[in-house]
Amino acid sequence: MSALNVAEERSVALPERAALQQHATRPFLWLVRRELWENPSIVVAPVAVAAVIVFGFFVAAIRFSGKVFISVNQDPVGAIAVAMIPLFFVAFALGITMLFTGVFYSLDALHSERRDRSILFWKSLPVSDRETVLSKLTVPMAVLPIVTFAVALSAQILIFLIENGAMLAHGGSLRALWTQLPIPAALTAFLYGLITTTLWYAPIYAWLMLVSAWARRAALIWAVVPFFILAIFEKIAFRTHYVVDLVKYRISGGFLAAFAQDPGLHQNRATVPLSDLTPAHFFASPGLWTGLVFAALVVVLLIRMRRYREPI
Repeated sequence: MSALNVAEERSVALPERAALQQHATRPFLWLVRRELWENPSIVVAPVAVAAVIVFGFFVAAIRFSGKVFISVNQDPVGAIAVAMIPLFFVAFALGITMLFTGVFYSLDALHSERRDRSILFWKSLPVSDRETVLSKLTVPMAVLPIVTFAVALSAQILIFLIENGAMLAHGGSLRALWTQLPIPAALTAFLYGLITTTLWYAPIYAWLMLVSAWARRAALIWAVVPFFILAIFEKIAFRTHYVVDLVKYRISGGFLAAFAQDPGLHQNRATVPLSDLTPAHFFASPGLWTGLVFAALVVVLLIRMRRYREPI
């Protein structure tokens, strides 16, 4: 007799059948968590950079805020610009940190599990190579931007509070900070910059992971040296510089496509106006889509490579 029939005979209340069903194990989510556990720098690096900046600004506010207030108390626009500088610096510094963290993580993503032979353990589990590769690519493409934005927002809130404290300490009015600082526009521009930069750098992350899956050692050298060799060969043989131009375009072209480039546009402004954001131009850029197609092809190749890769 089944447990259900016994329960019915004894008038024991049972939960609904849907509640009795087992929850999905969600292996992809656990694979992403595994990457966070094995690579604490994903969170530690931006938090450390933000902490240093906030502490440095706190010390600077104590030592020099009086001189700053004396110089800008007659110029509200100048005061707003001064208040925005540390907020922009946090965003810029954490954006650079995100890129460096993503680069070094991608170089080590598939190489480390072959080096420490943990690939044998993970292959023994019922987890596909596709899920493993996509979980690793999710870190620089999704996890790092989310962590960077959250840490940057937290640091900017702390800096804003420090600015309020400095303003009150010197008898200033908080009205300008609360009403004239273009905080929503700055946060929108920063979030937009994170998204566009991540999409633009997708082929770079994919290429570094490909080298990580192939190289037995010195993955960084194998990732960079071929471009130097091709550039030197092209210069000597053809007197051209297409390889150098391609590398430059892939590194800085995303910013040129995502933001307006009028050199006089930012004069006498405390922040980047939303009119400087050019998403239509960015998403219509051939460089974006060719890069994403290249990244997708590399991911397919990575899945096949990992299937047959052995420990180093």
